[in-house]
Amino acid sequence: MFVVRRVPGMVVLGATAIGLWILSGCAGHRGRGAMPAPAAYSPVSSHAPNADAAAIVTPQESLEGKVAWQNSNLRFVVLTFPGGQMPGLGQRMAVFRQGLKVGEIKITGPQRDDSVVGDIVAGQARPGDAVRSQ
Repeated sequence: MFVVRRVPGMVVLGATAIGLWILSGCAGHRGRGAMPAPAAYSPVSSHAPNADAAAIVTPQESLEGKVAWQNSNLRFVVLTFPGGQMPGLGQRMAVFRQGLKVGEIKITGPQRDDSVVGDIVAGQARPGDAVRSQ
């Protein structure tokens, strides 16, 4: 059994007005064509030279170590390197102190674990100085 109720006229009129308003908003964009797509984000500035070229990333291949001990009379040093990276015998390395090059070392050996001995061939070296391959 169904019960029929009367709905006041203002409620019907208000619901109809809201429905027409929603439908008119959706229908308004249909005739104007598709909206333009937003510009794609590009991390490379369009003012940079070669903006279309892809960036090339290469890993750093230079060896870096530290001067662990130094003998100024005999002009040799003991260098330490991170595990797995050791310079070869005869390789020349630059010595840096506070970012400035202060000397040059030639790796002579012997090598033990993460340490190797090198001769100071130019300049100077102190414990704590950074050593990098040239």
